[in-house]
Amino acid sequence: MCRKYKTMLAFALAVLMALQPMAAAAKTREEIQQEREQKKNEQKNTQSQYKESQGKLSDLQEEQDVLQEEIDELDSQLVEVLASVSLMEDQIADTETQIEKAQEDYDAAKAQEDAQYQAMKKRIRYLYKKGETSYVEILVKASSWNDMLNQASYVEKLYEYDRQMLERYILIKEEVAQKKNDLEDKKSDLEAQKYELQEEQASMQEMLDEKKAASSDYEVQIAKARQEAATYKALIKQQNAEIAQLDEEENAIIRAEEERRKAEEAARAAAEKAAKEAKEAQEGKKSTDSSGASESSSSKSKETVTASSGGLQSVPPASGSSGSDIAAYACQFVGNPYVSGGTSLTNGADCSGFIWAVYKQYGYSLPRNSTGQRSAGREVSYEEARPGDIICYAGHVALYLGGGRIVHASTARTGIKYGYANYRPILTVRRIVG
Repeated sequence: MCRKYKTMLAFALAVLMALQPMAAAAKTREEIQQEREQKKNEQKNTQSQYKESQGKLSDLQEEQDVLQEEIDELDSQLVEVLASVSLMEDQIADTETQIEKAQEDYDAAKAQEDAQYQAMKKRIRYLYKKGETSYVEILVKASSWNDMLNQASYVEKLYEYDRQMLERYILIKEEVAQKKNDLEDKKSDLEAQKYELQEEQASMQEMLDEKKAASSDYEVQIAKARQEAATYKALIKQQNAEIAQLDEEENAIIRAEEERRKAEEAARAAAEKAAKEAKEAQEGKKSTDSSGASESSSSKSKETVTASSGGLQSVPPASGSSGSDIAAYACQFVGNPYVSGGTSLTNGADCSGFIWAVYKQYGYSLPRNSTGQRSAGREVSYEEARPGDIICYAGHVALYLGGGRIVHASTARTGIKYGYANYRPILTVRRIVG
């Protein structure tokens, strides 16, 4: 029995020794908890950076949307200018055709004038080649007084006819020359207008090219912001995986500790049993009497180990008449959609359509586009701005609420929303009421 006791005790010690290196090689729960807390702090910082990159991306997209509106408006204006230039070129070509026709008419009239003048000179030379004596010859050759008068009258009438015809041709020539001068003046004026339109076209094209270049730059910045956001998102995913791995490692330690505890209890129980059996073998006959007590003690020992071990969808009637009333009325439609070219407070409007529709409810007729609204009412400084005033930017308008705040139909992505008046350079502030 002693040999059996030694064998069981050796087995228990071997189990305990085998478990010790495993515990020493692994990380402790405290180390894992510290590492997990550090990872969570890093993840919190990454999430903050991710949120910041998302906000930056949103701002860049909104700025690009506003810039695209300006590009679209410039495109539209450029098309109008190009159409005007084309029309001007057609008018110039038509005027040049009229000038050519006038030149032909002038040349014809001048030729008729010269021909009439030459014919008149020939007749005068023929009739009056002897000077003043021609009238004497008429008197001498006349068969009667009446005949003499008839011949003298014929000569005078012939001279009068030639003179009238010459004056007529001269008048026609002068009228045609005047018409030609007028047409040339018209052509010169058209060419000046064409030049001015072409200058405006060049300026607008330059502005358009600059804005398109800026839009391309926004594309690069947006792509970079998206890449940043994607990087932070991937990092958060990786940190989640690392935290989950640490949780698994801690759970593995807990399971290992539980297994070790159970193994220790089993080894302890085996040692106690071997000791008991050895004692019983030595005591002999008394083993039967002491067995119950030993078992009771063993049971208690085991027990001790175990114990330890939106926006409105309908348009309400307008009330009041002050700028503050108008501003408050406009705020009811925050959350409704942005629609390019729209003027509906509920179904969608663009920036100028929103302003136009709000003021229409109060009986005011404003220009429909943002360019026209920059000249509406009277100008006040931004420092003097009051609720209800129109804040005008390049290609955009908003309604002032006071305290540096505005409400406006921002972009197709954000719709009608609140904002800050100084988020872009202000061109002018227009007061409609008061």
